[in-house]
Amino acid sequence: MLGAPTHPTRRSLTRRLLGVGAWSLSAFCLIGFLGFLAFVYSIDRIEQPPETRADGIVAMTGGAQRIGDAIDLLAKGYAKRLLISGVNEKTNRDQISRLNPGQRQLFDCCVDLDYRARNTIGNAIETRRWAESNGFDTIIVVTSNYHMPRMLVELDHALPNLQKIPYPVAATIDPHEWWRNPATAKVLVTEYVKFLAVWVRTRFEGDPESSSVAHIISGGAPSQRANVQTSLR
Repeated sequence: MLGAPTHPTRRSLTRRLLGVGAWSLSAFCLIGFLGFLAFVYSIDRIEQPPETRADGIVAMTGGAQRIGDAIDLLAKGYAKRLLISGVNEKTNRDQISRLNPGQRQLFDCCVDLDYRARNTIGNAIETRRWAESNGFDTIIVVTSNYHMPRMLVELDHALPNLQKIPYPVAATIDPHEWWRNPATAKVLVTEYVKFLAVWVRTRFEGDPESSSVAHIISGGAPSQRANVQTSLR
């Protein structure tokens, strides 16, 4: 026995819903792609010296040139102290200073090492602790060019009243080459997704040290109150 024919109105409604769903998905993808382009072309391609001096410099680990550039800024008098945040616990002060042999005296007087930060959230927390303990009002932020937007969002959330002067290191990735370099495109897409997630998270959470999301991402605390090396003053 043949089943009852589908009602024309029901078929029309189904087609409309499918059409709306396809249109919404297309619009979402277009907005996401345009946002990605805006993100990519906002990233600096070349390094430029800071326009002004600051109280301190913070360098995020993840690339040897970040540390070298931060040491150079310190040597040129752009700030009084330098924090290297997120240092591997197996790396000591002597090992880092040997990478910059001409600046050993700066390591002895003016460089602090943070072993506590586990990720970008931890970097922001440790930067806040360091800046507040030193009474700093302005800092120069040194990290990779593609990482800078996300780092600044985290720092603005943790330290809204502190002035941040970005110094993006542009040695490893040319963001404008993403369309013909799959490796670069992968890094930028990943960073863009992380940037969006951080932007959304910081709109709804309070202090990052008590953030449940930050603890989940970090597999525990994003930063711990232990094991920091401060140079003699």
